[in-house]
Amino acid sequence: MQTRTDLIEDLMGRFPHVPREAVIKEDLLRGGLAFDDSALTDNEGGDVKPKSYFIFSFDHRTLPELGEAALRRPPEEIVLTGGPYGLRRTVVSVRTNPDSPYVVKPDADGRLMLFLDGRPIAEVGLPPMPDYYRHTLDNGKSVMEVAPTIQWGYLIYLTVFRVCQYFGAKEECQYCDINHNWRQHKQAGRPYTGVKPVEEVLEALALIDRYDTARASQAYTLTGGSITSKVEGLAEADFYGRYAQAIEERFPGRWIGKVVAQALPRADVQRFHDYGIRIYHPNFEVWDKRLFELYCPGKERYVGREEWHRRILDSAEIFGPRNVIPNFVAGVEMAAPFGFTTVDEAIESTTEGLQYFMSRGITPRFTTWCPEPTTPLGRTNPQGAPLEYHIRLLEAYRATMEANGLSSPPGYGPAGPGRAVFSVSSFMDSLPADEADPQS
Repeated sequence: MQTRTDLIEDLMGRFPHVPREAVIKEDLLRGGLAFDDSALTDNEGGDVKPKSYFIFSFDHRTLPELGEAALRRPPEEIVLTGGPYGLRRTVVSVRTNPDSPYVVKPDADGRLMLFLDGRPIAEVGLPPMPDYYRHTLDNGKSVMEVAPTIQWGYLIYLTVFRVCQYFGAKEECQYCDINHNWRQHKQAGRPYTGVKPVEEVLEALALIDRYDTARASQAYTLTGGSITSKVEGLAEADFYGRYAQAIEERFPGRWIGKVVAQALPRADVQRFHDYGIRIYHPNFEVWDKRLFELYCPGKERYVGREEWHRRILDSAEIFGPRNVIPNFVAGVEMAAPFGFTTVDEAIESTTEGLQYFMSRGITPRFTTWCPEPTTPLGRTNPQGAPLEYHIRLLEAYRATMEANGLSSPPGYGPAGPGRAVFSVSSFMDSLPADEADPQS
């Protein structure tokens, strides 16, 4: 039987133009990693930055199934270096899977290492607890609860609405566990604010601004669940936009303002821009028409795929094509029972979508699918998509981008192996290292 080591080394050999760091990173993102109890954090009382569960669970088990890792959280991210593959510095978002062949634990000399199939393959660095996490808001809430940072501190992730109004089997995106993640944290008695008051967000940002003396934080993302009616009397553009307006008035130009929201009508998108947002992420999720209709039933019902794409193109006229960066969930193309059955078909479909947008100056990005167990697609596809799909996607992504004369998108930090900080896929690790983010 082929080991996981055999698989990654075969792909490293077959795709030499894809950085070997990206091969391992994609495998960790699609399949997760386990932690020895000694490698877990002391939550917010320790020296390691713990996992914040900033929007989704990004775990392969529910909290009750994680054992000690549910009580002492794993780190938010890890950084890999060295080992037999000579890895350059690689930042990886933590997705916990107790059954993974990848295990973080100390070696015989006490060094924290990433083991694969029982063999150490990289040294593991842990994110230090940032000074701003050691301070609380006046009401006692933690900065991590209100304004967690990811991507090794580069991005402040403001999930200001913790649930989604696409609800139930006929509306929820079939790969998304935002609503379950909310429920599991509330059931566990963890603090998990549903709607974050604007004043709390501003207070948390003030602490970050004061104590982030190295200015590691460069951008913020405003996001949360889709709003199909209203929240606190506001429709989606104005609900999320009020945060941007308040942030930009209080901290003008301190961070790059980004919003992840639905593909909204032009007038709503214009208001995002007027409120101070500079980068718009109207995620298209999956390219294939049939799969979009099956996997995103609420979005198909309320907006529709063709209208969604038209709105993305319209938004480029407001923000400029370079500043419209729709995400897709890489891997769901191959999810049984409806997805493509061969890597060739899946890559062809996804590349068609990349070409559609990139030929118009819009540069999508992607998140590597984590098959969370409470989602329909996660339950039926616990192994996720084949690693070969993810590696070939990196190759196709870079080729399509270069063919259209585009460079790495703004707001993601530096590109290139050994330099990238974007942690939930390897697309930035796989781009040329000389293309640093012009806005960072």
